[in-house]
Amino acid sequence: MSDLQIPEPIASFIDTVNAHDDQGFLDAFAVDGTVDDWGREFTGRDAIKAWSDKEFIGATGVLSPEEVSIDGNEVTVIGDWRSTHANGRSSFTFVSAGDKLNRMTIREG
Repeated sequence: MSDLQIPEPIASFIDTVNAHDDQGFLDAFAVDGTVDDWGREFTGRDAIKAWSDKEFIGATGVLSPEEVSIDGNEVTVIGDWRSTHANGRSSFTFVSAGDKLNRMTIREG
């Protein structure tokens, strides 16, 4: 990952996810932030936490970034996702404002 230039707050977010830091994960999102997981949307911290406890942080997921692209305020990180819930190459597109994430969209990588 050292050769990929992943901007903040995305780089720190990935470190937080890979450390399985549940509180840090939730704190990375704006209060009205949204996770779009293959078309299923979870908005607000309670909904994001319920999803994450089962399918993301709670599934001890680890993202190994392989590519990064930036388009305006969107940052897309494509990499290998490994967890007890799902595995495979995945695309994570982030929209952030300041140091908070407004949206994380997960699709096939």
